[in-house]
Amino acid sequence: MAKDPSREAHFPAIEKKYGEKMAYWFKVMAQLEGKKYPEQIAHLRENYGFSQAHANALVMFSRGSESSQRFATPTEFYKSVTPQQAKTMKAIFKAITGKYPDLELVIAWNVPMVKFEKHYIFGVSASSNHIAIAPWDQDVQKAFAPKFKEGKALKKIIQLPNDWEVDAKLIQAMIKASLANLK
Repeated sequence: MAKDPSREAHFPAIEKKYGEKMAYWFKVMAQLEGKKYPEQIAHLRENYGFSQAHANALVMFSRGSESSQRFATPTEFYKSVTPQQAKTMKAIFKAITGKYPDLELVIAWNVPMVKFEKHYIFGVSASSNHIAIAPWDQDVQKAFAPKFKEGKALKKIIQLPNDWEVDAKLIQAMIKASLANLK
């Protein structure tokens, strides 16, 4: 079962941990109305000992964001990036799911990812200047990063040009290695 992405899912824990009903916390937030997000977060953390997650849930809910989930499907995600990025990402996932049909394409952490059963295998994200691929297995990341000549390897991701010519065999080999490491 998927974790509840609603901000309200945090409310029972907030009430229990900080000893007040949500009506009290909504009054606190009303007093902070008009303040910037960092100021609201800092106030809750410094004055009430809120964790970052609980402060974020309360602040964002008070600002009208009822869920941390921005996209329900990969198709929705693709609408949030440039057409070139969407084209490249779709080609990456087509190479993966075409070879490994048992893998499921899902949205997790607000980006498209493939998973096998309960294990996340691989994800893709975007920024204005590049896309980033991220094998979940760090041994796979280290082994395969040098093979992406057009890319820039960082600690947990490989940055690739938005218009990267997808090397299906390389992506599939990375997925194969990730799956092998699950066993």
